This record gives sequence, structure tokens and C-alpha cells, in this order.
Amino acid sequence: MQTTPIKKTISRYFTIIFAAALFFSCQKELHFEGGSGGTQPDLTTKINSSVSGFVTDENEAPVLGASVQFGASTATTDKYGYFEFKNVQVVKEAAVVSVTKAGYFKGFRTFIATEGKAAFVRIKLILKSNVGSFNSTIGGTVILVSGFDIKFYAGTIVNAATNAQYNGTVNVSAFWLNPGASDINRIMPGDLRGTNKDGSLKILQTFGMGAVELTGSSGELLQIVNGQRATITMLIPGSLSASAPATIPLWYFNETNGLWKEEGTATRIGNAYVGDVSHFSYWNCDVPNNYVQFNCTLKNTAGNPIPYTLVKVSVAGTSNSGWGYTDSSGYTGGAVPNNANLILEVYTNWGCTTPIYTQPFTTTNVNISLGVITIATTNNVATLSGTVTNCANSPVTNGNIIVAEGPIFTKYPLSNTGAYSFSKIFCTFPQTVTLIGEDIANSQQSPNTSYVVNSGTNTVGNIQACGVTTQQFVNYTINGTSYSFTAPVDSIFMAPGNGNSFITIEGNRIGSPNNYASLFFDGQGIALNSSQPFSIFRSTELNQTPNPLPIFVNITEYGAIGEYISGNFTGTFIETLPPNTSYNVTCSFRVRRTF
Repeated sequence: MQTTPIKKTISRYFTIIFAAALFFSCQKELHFEGGSGGTQPDLTTKINSSVSGFVTDENEAPVLGASVQFGASTATTDKYGYFEFKNVQVVKEAAVVSVTKAGYFKGFRTFIATEGKAAFVRIKLILKSNVGSFNSTIGGTVILVSGFDIKFYAGTIVNAATNAQYNGTVNVSAFWLNPGASDINRIMPGDLRGTNKDGSLKILQTFGMGAVELTGSSGELLQIVNGQRATITMLIPGSLSASAPATIPLWYFNETNGLWKEEGTATRIGNAYVGDVSHFSYWNCDVPNNYVQFNCTLKNTAGNPIPYTLVKVSVAGTSNSGWGYTDSSGYTGGAVPNNANLILEVYTNWGCTTPIYTQPFTTTNVNISLGVITIATTNNVATLSGTVTNCANSPVTNGNIIVAEGPIFTKYPLSNTGAYSFSKIFCTFPQTVTLIGEDIANSQQSPNTSYVVNSGTNTVGNIQACGVTTQQFVNYTINGTSYSFTAPVDSIFMAPGNGNSFITIEGNRIGSPNNYASLFFDGQGIALNSSQPFSIFRSTELNQTPNPLPIFVNITEYGAIGEYISGNFTGTFIETLPPNTSYNVTCSFRVRRTF
């Protein structure tokens, strides 16, 4: 049996922690029947809703090629980690955005949807790291130095897909979510609403969360056998020790409806909670509370909305707080504690630590709106305006202007005349940003343009979205029949294999039929005009994965990370099983580099 090293003392305590007894969603209106909570949620009524956002990794870098699902629709994040859905049918009470990327725990964001309105979210994925292993026949304990321990019992592990008993090495990936971390609003799943054992909808105050996934020696997903348990131990942070109850409900995240669900309890033993769980996903130690609905709209002194801006609401005199982003109209809203003295703070983004606006307010048992809040120009607000033209110097009628502040990207749509004008809050002035004009219709974008922003009005002038093609494709023929995948209609991405020594290029049809094609080749020594040994070609059209005769991929373009890799190959593939069918394949591809 192997376990991670046992730590008798915790190397550090968590910083100021909340247990997010409130949340924000980003729709323009909120309609919740029974503002104090405690009602049965309506998870059957559906409406059309829109949402956009950005996905980043553990290093705050944009995640390219993540699969995002909203309702029955799917999308793939672009080089900026951006995704967007328009007019998708979702559950009104709990609209769920889910993000899947190989090597990461699945990310989720839940919000209350409003017909015809657009939400905005930022999701940070949690790296899936193997923290220990044990033999399923004898059990074992895996211990994280952060204060999250998991005890497994002998003979309690099954294959998650087949429910067959699993005997062998179990690999454990786990992560402790510190509710006091600055990124908690982007990494935690859902919106900290949950249904208790009576089915009533509550807002949750968390004393600790954990994510767990079990895999077998061949990478298969594992679970706990029905009727058995594992024991989890979660450290109670020092800042919450005085208010931590002797027993606390346990909640798991329901990936289907985007809400937490009460199941079991944990008991306080010293400075930790200990409880049994029946399966693994995300688990949470929470105290449920009633709530009321809150909203406000941010505008500048000219009356223009301030979109995509971070808003924080705290319980006065405590570290209890929740966060949300304004939408394109400057609106944000969500659930806050009832009968409480609260403080609203406006931040430029999650990278800035000093609020540029503060306002106290008090809740009762009635929903509350603070209306329009005007943020003065002198308080770090800048308005940027300009135009974007295409390669023919005509206005871009279908495109965006992208603003990059270090690793933080924001995307603003262009008007049908190629113009843009928006207000944005910055930490300090002057502030240097990168501006990128994007012409979606012609698959072109501008080279990165550096611009110095000052307080007040900033006239950027014209940016030409030309010179950098954004075309991505996988085109191939099999025995004379042609097939193709083209972004953004189809999902096309580059991924590493066996570390970074091999490269996978894959195209997937979004929607039905769900066709695919992937090629796998050696990435060692890759460069412009190099020839890379080919390994595997798979596609929907082939009955099995055939072995290729000696084939090389010709690399015709090899830009920096975030730019493009292009190549082509021609060769013959022979199936390994009778009748040993052969396929003559020609393929060309162009995909944005991710590593």
C-alpha cells in the first residue's frame, strides 16, 4: 500500500476564510418565489438563456480547447479561454455551465437564468494531481498536507461504468478548496445553493470543500460500491474555529442540476470535521441559511454601463463574503443573507486588492435592489472607443475587440459598423493593455496592439483585423472520399501525448452526427519544415485503428504557443484484423498551438 506522507502538524493555516454564505449570478433580472429561501426548487421550468465567459488553468493562463456544455449545447474555448452560448434552453432556476478538460477536475457554474438575458462568468479549473494510492483489497488512507484526509476500506471499490468489483491499485486525485482563497469564486462548483434533506432550497455557509476522483491502473474511473462508505476528514480553518458547530451537514455537488445536495453529517473532532461519504465528486461541509435576492447596476458618470466588473458583498464585521461579475449591462445580482448588515465593494478584477467603491446596506426578509450605482470617472474608470476594419479596410460587421490585462482577457462585441465603446475599471492609471481586433467572418485578427489607457475618455482609433489568419481545419481523404472539420463550426484542438513528446491533432463535429478524426505523431525536434514520424490515425470512417506503413508528417507552419501549427501527410494504413483492409489517406491540418 502506498500513501502520501502523513503530516502530524499542518504547515500553514488558511487565510481569512468565508464560507461564501452568498453568491452572485450575472443575469439582468432575478425572479425567485419566496425570497427567504426554504422552498422546493423548480427544476422543470425551462427558458432560453445566454452566457459567455473565460476559462483559465491553475496558473491563470487561458485554457484552449476545453469542452463547455450549457443545456444541450456544447462549445470549445478559444485561445483566450473564451466561450459563448446564445438562446439555449436551460432550467430557469438552475442554469449550469460545465467545463471539461483532460487533466483537470470538471468545472461548474450555476446561475438563475432570465429569458433573453446574458450571464457572464469566469471559471478556473483545478489541476487533477495524483496525491496517493492504495490497494483496493486492503484499503488505505490518503493524506493531503492541506488538511484533507480520505480513508478507504477493504473491498469497497468498483468500476464506475460497469459496477464490477475492482481489485488492484487505486489512484487518488484530490484537492482541498480553501473558501478563503482569492480565487474561490472561480474554482468552486455551482453557486453555493443546495437542497437540504427535506428538499428545500438553501444558501450555504461552507467550512471546507474537497474534490476527489478515483482511477484504476488502466485509467478507468472507480467509485465506492453501493452501500459502503469512505471516511473524509477536513481541517476547520483557524478563522472559523470559534463558529464551527459540533456537527455539520455534508453536501455533495449534483452535476446534473448544478446544486449541492445534503447527504449525511460530519462530527467535529478537535480542529477537524470527520464524516462518511457514499461516493466521490465534490464534497462540502456547510451550514444552510435562508436568504433574500439582491441586485444593483454599475454605470459611469455618463450613464454608460460598466460590464464584466467584480462585485463583492460581505457581512459587516466578518470575513463572510461572496463575489460576482456584472453582465454586459452592468447588472449583477444574487442571494444574500436576510436580516444582515452587509457591505458592497466594487473591484476592477480579481487581480486588484483595493476596492474603488464601497457602500453599506441592510437586508430584511424582503428582496432588495440598490438600483443604479454611479462609479465616478476619477475612481479608476476609463472609456475606450474605436473602430475595427477588415483586410479590405471595410468595417468588421461580425467581430470583437479583445482587451488583455496580463492574463485577464475581456471580449467586447463590435457594432454592425465595426465600432466599439465601453467603460472599464482599472487598478491604476496609466495602464498598458493589449488590444486585438477580431474579424470572425473572414477568420482574421490584428497583430497584438499595445495601448496606454488613462482615466476618462480614450479614443483608440482604428485597428485593422488583418494579417493573422485564425483558420483552423483538419481536412483528409480516405480512398478518394473527402472529409473536413473547420473551426469554429467544429471543435479542433491540439493536445500533448506522453508528456510533450507526442502531439495529438483532433477534430470533432459539434452536434449530430458526432464524427471525429485524430492524428498522433512524434513531436521531438519539431520545427518549421521538419518531418515528424507518424504513429496513429483514427476517424469515424475506419472500423478499427490501423497500423501505418512508414509515414512522416511535414510541418509547414510552426508558430509560438497561441499561434499555429500546420502540416500534411500522405500514406497507407492497413487494418490489423482480417480482412486487413488498406486505406490510402491524405491529410492536411492547421491548429492553434497550446504547448
